[in-house]
Amino acid sequence: MCKAVVVVPTYNEIENIERLLRTVFSLQREFHVLVVDDNSPDGTARAVEANFKTYPNRLFILNRKEKDGLGSAYIAGFKWALEKEYDYIFEMDADFSHNPNDLIRLFNACHKDGNDMAIGSRYVKGVNVVNWPMSRVLMSWLASKYVRLIMRLDIYDTTAGFICYKRNVLERINLNNIRFVGYAFQIEMKFKTHLSNFKIKEVPVIFTDRTKGESKMSSGIISEAIFGVIAMKFNSVFNRKNFNRTSFH
Repeated sequence: MCKAVVVVPTYNEIENIERLLRTVFSLQREFHVLVVDDNSPDGTARAVEANFKTYPNRLFILNRKEKDGLGSAYIAGFKWALEKEYDYIFEMDADFSHNPNDLIRLFNACHKDGNDMAIGSRYVKGVNVVNWPMSRVLMSWLASKYVRLIMRLDIYDTTAGFICYKRNVLERINLNNIRFVGYAFQIEMKFKTHLSNFKIKEVPVIFTDRTKGESKMSSGIISEAIFGVIAMKFNSVFNRKNFNRTSFH
């Protein structure tokens, strides 16, 4: 079977999802796609299901009852992928902010170069962001600097959501104890990967803001990241041995 699956969370991505599927399935390397849809009222799930016959045994969907956060969508997708025995499991947005062509580069960083996590990084070589207002670029860049400082992570793009994991990373991390759902989810996953001494590689990519559909960014997500970082660092300092096994709750 295919070794690699791309987990794509969706909520109201009807304008993007079919084009995304065509692009991923046209790549030279074979990837499967798992869409995790949070009961999108615009019919995203129906559009995915309409493509099952076009991409048999390559396209899958998890239909969830309600919108329950990016982090929980990825956790559901990760668990599904582990059960299906995939060796490489990806995070990728549905809105083309992540270039599907870069999937191959992330795959190679793990499969060929021996890394356990490959991050599609906006900031490892300068600032590679297109179509964002300067205020948002600055906020995102400063957030990553803040995380690097507080958590002492040698990662430039700590909030990146374009990632390849080897399955052993997700097996080692206790997915049931992942607390956060927004930006802090991405930080938490990287931090736990780091604490488990896995090999992490940042692969420079160009991030292009969505041109169709609406952004899911909110002030609550940003606040979660700011205060979540402090909670994660506090827990890791005082309970390092049990960090991967103990919930923050």
